[in-house]
Amino acid sequence: MTKNKRDFSQWIFLGPYILLFSAFIVIPVGAAILLSFTYFNAIEAPTFIGLSNYVSLITQDEVFMQKIVPNTLTFALIVGPGGYILSFILAWALAQVPKKIRTILALIIYSPSMTAGVAMAVVWTIIFSGDQTGYLNSMLITMGLLLEPIQWLQSPEYLMKIMILVTLWGSMGVGFLAMLSGVLNINSEIYEAGYIDGIKNRFQEVIYITIPSMRPQMLFGAVMAVVGTFQAGAIGVALSGANPTPQYSGQLMVNHLEDFGFIRYEMGYAAAISVVLLIVVYAFSKVAWRLFGEKD
Repeated sequence: MTKNKRDFSQWIFLGPYILLFSAFIVIPVGAAILLSFTYFNAIEAPTFIGLSNYVSLITQDEVFMQKIVPNTLTFALIVGPGGYILSFILAWALAQVPKKIRTILALIIYSPSMTAGVAMAVVWTIIFSGDQTGYLNSMLITMGLLLEPIQWLQSPEYLMKIMILVTLWGSMGVGFLAMLSGVLNINSEIYEAGYIDGIKNRFQEVIYITIPSMRPQMLFGAVMAVVGTFQAGAIGVALSGANPTPQYSGQLMVNHLEDFGFIRYEMGYAAAISVVLLIVVYAFSKVAWRLFGEKD
């Protein structure tokens, strides 16, 4: 009887998590997978069409294969590792300064990640505004480096670069805080032992002691970097003010999904894109787990 009561109490504590996880993760993912095999325009009932959406996505959607995939990979491979490495470097650097200064600097670095994407886009839109009142254009014209304003946010040449810059600026989120906590909680005696055993400089200290000692925080930061990178795709639409972005120069997989799902109302096709995006995020997360997960 005691064992049954204990088992029942465990389910009581697990119940809210299971309920919320099922409601916001399991059911939506399952629904997306099912809808990806249908034609659904959000008005009529879904019609089963098998793998047609996936076949069309790979063989007929030229924008997806020629623009979306290269843009997404470029964005992810720069912003993901770049933001991750930058988070670790800043966390390690802050750990070397006194506590009061560290707290202030950590708040300054972390605060952009708390800013809503729309508000962040407004700030950067003012900076990169395409007329003479834009801060960057005004400064460059005043310095004599430009003769006329550049349409930064409407130019296929510059939009992706600006998206990467803005995303890196706002990427110091909970992953950064986790890394900072990991660095600060490493026992100082481990460093002393390391120098006795042959550690000669700070670089070797980071490689052989700091990183191995905070693998859980490194793994968490890596997963958050992967998720954050693929969620940040909306910044291109917010900056340029259009979906699709000019000549698809800043169009990522998230934007392609929104284009078909909420503008064209081709929900079945959008669901297929979301499933592909889920697989890509899962693959990148598995790579992070391989690098920083606990080895048996």
